[in-house]
Amino acid sequence: MQLHIIGTSHIAKQSIDEIESAFKSFAPDIIAIELDIKRAHALLNPKQDKTTLSPKAIFELGLTGYLFALLGQSAQQKLGKAVGVNAGDDMKAGLDLAAKNKKEIALIDQPIEITLKNISRGFGWKEKGRFASDIIKGLVRPKKQAELMGIDFDLKKVPEDELIEKMMTYMEKRYPSLHKAIIEDRNKYMVKKLIQIMRKNPEKKIMVIVGAGHLKGMKELLLKVEVVI
Repeated sequence: MQLHIIGTSHIAKQSIDEIESAFKSFAPDIIAIELDIKRAHALLNPKQDKTTLSPKAIFELGLTGYLFALLGQSAQQKLGKAVGVNAGDDMKAGLDLAAKNKKEIALIDQPIEITLKNISRGFGWKEKGRFASDIIKGLVRPKKQAELMGIDFDLKKVPEDELIEKMMTYMEKRYPSLHKAIIEDRNKYMVKKLIQIMRKNPEKKIMVIVGAGHLKGMKELLLKVEVVI
């Protein structure tokens, strides 16, 4: 087997443990990570990262993409603080393992600017209205809204496959353009990058670290090109 993919939660200590365990057992030559250059730099140099969320970025990313980035960052920071793990520590663990063991790093994610621009372009008024409604409901009746979205899990653990499937299905039905920009388009981009890496390194073992929401879609795309996982 040349490829081993790990689906993580960006705020779960369990994910870091699984990454370290997989590194020892699989012994990869290359660690491919769901990051682009800008996000990798931000993880390694958090105090220096001021560009993505600068108000000037609105003109480049669009207001919707900019606000979505702000909201996503704030939510991950709050959830991470609640469980005692910094958002993105799973990806950072991959970077640290590669550096410590002198393994090659492959940053396979689509540039964050492209993703945020696509969110701005595709997120129509109907979806914006649903999004605003869901946020308000979540603030007023968080437990009820979580039930509607199929969210009921321990933040300290990686969600089970069944729960991830429910969440992805909910997102795709309620926010189709958002699902396309955040999940589908990036799955295709990352799989394309992985295939390029595999063709250039046919004898090397590659460990892939991605968010759990990408796992199923990426595996399905890889199986279509007959990649053994």
